[in-house]
Formats: sequence, C-alpha cells, structure tokens
Amino acid sequence: MNALHKSLLAVAAALLALAPLGTVQAATPAHATYAAHLVPLNTKVAKTATTGEARFTINGDRLTIDIRVHGASPDMVHWQHFHGFADGQQAVCPAIGSDKNGDGVIDLIETGQVAGTTMVPFIAQPASMDVAHGSYPTADARGNYHYHETVSLPALEQAFAKAFPGQQLDLNKRVVFIHGVPAGTALPSSVQSLGPIPAQVTLPIACGQIERVGTRR
Repeated sequence: MNALHKSLLAVAAALLALAPLGTVQAATPAHATYAAHLVPLNTKVAKTATTGEARFTINGDRLTIDIRVHGASPDMVHWQHFHGFADGQQAVCPAIGSDKNGDGVIDLIETGQVAGTTMVPFIAQPASMDVAHGSYPTADARGNYHYHETVSLPALEQAFAKAFPGQQLDLNKRVVFIHGVPAGTALPSSVQSLGPIPAQVTLPIACGQIERVGTRR
C-alpha cells in the first residue's frame, strides 16, 4: 500500500468519525403492523370511559388505518389524530402529572409536553392534513364507532414531510388521541384549546401509544 493510498484511507476514516450519529432515519417498512391500545382520559368531565384500539397496516404502498372506539360521548363527532414531536423524539400518553395547572383536566395544550403536536388527522382523506375541517367519524347512540380507511402511503408521507420537514411518519414514535365531549359540557375556565376551537372539541378522552406488533410477508 503506497503513501497516497494510506492517506486516502485515513481521510475517509476521519470523515466517518466526524459524521453525526443517528441522523439517518430508517425508511418505512414495506410490510408491517402497528397498534395502539386506547385508554381513557378525563373521565370525570367526560362522564364516560373511552377505550378502543387503533391499528395501522402497511402493505407495500398502501396504509390501512383501522380504529375502533367504545364508550365515547354518544351521537357526536370525535376528532382523532396521531400526535408526536417534530424533532423525532418519542411521544408518550399524558398521565396525571400533565395537569400542570391543577384544574383536574388534562387539556390539549398540556399534552404537548409529553405527546408533542397534532400531526395526522384520521379523516376521510388523511393526506389532506386538514386537521380543523376534515370529516371525522360520529359515535353512535352507545358511544361506539369504527373508522377504516386505506390510503396511499407515498401520498401521506409526502404530505407529512411537507408539514414536518426532515421527519418521517415513524409510527412507533407517535400516540393516538381521541377527542371530544358534548358542547354543553362544563369545563373549568382554565382548560385550554387550540386557537378559537372550543375546548369541548379538542379535549382528549382517550390515548394510546403506537407500537409495532408484527411484520407481514
């Protein structure tokens, strides 16, 4: 090995050593299943305990989102999304400690410290990223509903990357929230919401952390 070859190897090794670790994100797998077990939040003001499951099945360029909810406030629309951090850190569901102002309610704004921000809405067209005006499901007289949509994964990934530059879907870093109590529900004046949207609309009533549960072949 001549001196020039040795020098080139040394330069290459130095560049590798200087490269930041963890900046390359894994691509979305071609076949995988993720799930979130939904547990109740804010049951005292919601007057109900909302449970259910959200499942995400990736099959090539298609993503199927299946959400079954039980015990939500009946006969009303419920907003639903996955939340997360735009810097890629792990999101988790809020616990009682998230009630920072001590009013007995974990409002949408208080979830941000542990769960991040609203990312993808589960509406008729998730890739539209239309959080405020999308078509959300309506619970029946028993407070149950079933949401099922199959979407283009590339289209959703493209819309997500536009909204959150440098980030991928990274489902296993996100949490699912179900929102909403009746418009007439009495809430403390300290309960916060997003802009002019009523707190009754955005109040979290269930949350589940998304985890990978299997790989499909």
